[in-house]
Amino acid sequence: MSSSAISRPSKSVEIVRRWVPAAVVTVVVLTIAAGLINHFRRGVDLGSALPPFLMSWTPHVRWPAAIALALAVGCACAAPWAIERVRSGPAFAALGYAMTLAVGLSVGAARLGTAGWSHVFDLGPGGAFEARFEYLPALPALHRGVAYYVGHFSQLLPELPTHTKGNPPGPLVAMHLLGLTTPGRLAAACVVVGSLVTPLTYVLGRSLGGCARSSVGVERRARVATAFAAFSPCVLVYGFTSVDFVFAAMAAAVACLLVSRRMPLVAFGCVAAGIAAFFSWVLLAIPAWAVVVVLVRDGRGAAVRLAVLSAAGVLGVTLVLAAVWGYDPIAIFRAVHHAYRMGLSAQRPYPFWLFGSPAAWLTLLGPPIVWLALRSLQRGEPAAVALAVVIVISAVSGFTKAETERIWLPYVPLACVAAAATPIVRLRAALVAMALAAVVVKVLFGTVW
Repeated sequence: MSSSAISRPSKSVEIVRRWVPAAVVTVVVLTIAAGLINHFRRGVDLGSALPPFLMSWTPHVRWPAAIALALAVGCACAAPWAIERVRSGPAFAALGYAMTLAVGLSVGAARLGTAGWSHVFDLGPGGAFEARFEYLPALPALHRGVAYYVGHFSQLLPELPTHTKGNPPGPLVAMHLLGLTTPGRLAAACVVVGSLVTPLTYVLGRSLGGCARSSVGVERRARVATAFAAFSPCVLVYGFTSVDFVFAAMAAAVACLLVSRRMPLVAFGCVAAGIAAFFSWVLLAIPAWAVVVVLVRDGRGAAVRLAVLSAAGVLGVTLVLAAVWGYDPIAIFRAVHHAYRMGLSAQRPYPFWLFGSPAAWLTLLGPPIVWLALRSLQRGEPAAVALAVVIVISAVSGFTKAETERIWLPYVPLACVAAAATPIVRLRAALVAMALAAVVVKVLFGTVW
């Protein structure tokens, strides 16, 4: 049964839909207020210095901030012109990639200069405190080879740095095989690969198609989504100094394959989903998102087929990895769960972070993107409905208390294509506002990444 065949929603459902945007915004505002009041006025420890955000008030304004501001605002002003005037779709996607690189690198240098690009990975005396919890300190665990590391990951996990133990073995294996053994090399890989999230968001927008209910055409939706991805504060502030930025690009690639109407691409996407699951637990949410998209768009039968194929793809890749390297995701997941119970996240109160995690992510995602995505949800647009399901499950699961501005980076392209399904009148103003917000957050707050 296609979405066009679905009967008209009841009056009560229509009322709920009408109030969704206002209700979500109200909850986000109240959550932020509750976090700040409880932390600063009542002295309640919620597990971060500025709940619900994982950042601290540490202004540090230097001359590179002026360059970042000029470049970010200038590119944001030019983006709507490019959306209207660049004729070739691939050329526009390539331009989006270049713009993401330029703006992201300038914002990344706004606080510490060019050293800011790799600061979070730097284990030296001038590096970040966070560096000891990142991936580079874990590389010695591979001294006995990839097969030993992957096959014994659950046993090695307790001694690994926080970010390494929080994901499957894939990231460190890729770093080892590609020779990403220095802060500069790792940062360069994150920037070059992660920035592909912008052109891949364009492809994802094309794969989803236009939105007849709002008269947004296929090409228009894809281009606006690309611009949103390029200027989201979540990407500009947290993306360029985080391995999760690579996960965001992987998420966009898997998503655009799974929602395609061409079966060979879908089959390839199922295999890609299995590979992605070897790198990040969060990426398991992408097949779930795609299944809900197909359910709303094409009906139950198509969704069941995609769910079965996706599960087969993930299981097939897992079995290959188990046969070649002794990969045991069940034992690893149990070890991760145990480590989580012993870590700082377990001390963060669940009732607050149930709302705090999505509130922080939505705020840094960018208010224009959030509002338009909620308007799309209001109309029952497939990508928006699927994103809402994924966010609710992620928040309820409690595995990402705080840090969601970074950990939920893979959800950014999904939000951008959902938002772009709703027409926007003042696109330039929205992009400029997000660019300004990214620079302001970078220079006024210590965000680690």
